[in-house]
Amino acid sequence: MSDLASAIGMASEEAALVAELKAGSERAFALLIAQYSHTVYSVIARSLRDPADAADVTQEVFVKIFRHINGFHCESSLRTWIYRIALHEASNQRRWWSRHKRQELTLDAHQENDEGELFSLGDTLPATGASPYDSCASSQTRQQVEAALRTLPEVFRTVVVLREIEGFGYEEIAEMLNVNLGTVKSRLTRGRAALRQALMTSVPATKSAASPGVSGRLSREGAR
Repeated sequence: MSDLASAIGMASEEAALVAELKAGSERAFALLIAQYSHTVYSVIARSLRDPADAADVTQEVFVKIFRHINGFHCESSLRTWIYRIALHEASNQRRWWSRHKRQELTLDAHQENDEGELFSLGDTLPATGASPYDSCASSQTRQQVEAALRTLPEVFRTVVVLREIEGFGYEEIAEMLNVNLGTVKSRLTRGRAALRQALMTSVPATKSAASPGVSGRLSREGAR
């Protein structure tokens, strides 16, 4: 009964928040941003190449939420609706990047100076402080996993990120992606296998023991 009471309480709180948002409450909108901005950015950042792009898209997500909240009729949870918008905007940004930005000079692109030495624009910029994510996780392991994730096809990467990193349930992921539960489980199984393979390929055998948590968890989850 306690779980049921908790669920009813959460639904009531969400309904009250939605009502305030539809009434144009700035306080409610600020609360919404405080509650969801970090995880929305996290999901988007793992879909895009540039953190600045991820920040811009995150802002656009909340602009769209503000503009279209009156069209939200509680067919799903508010959280599911928000992440559906976030995934859609990230997908749009990826398509735009593939058409326009691939031709632009990136900070990591190497150029040749007058002495014939190679350098990148990123080398000329001052270093920035570590983010909270950098402080909480092993930098080497994080970089290996992030790099491996980028090699996965979009449909697999999205499900792996939502389930393994953000911790969403299968049913909620199915609602976000507008697919059935079997499709989510199939994509997750294939995504886990692809990620394990990418990690095994990128990490030398002598270093594989340095990150047992990642490969071990994927192995255990893959067996389910």
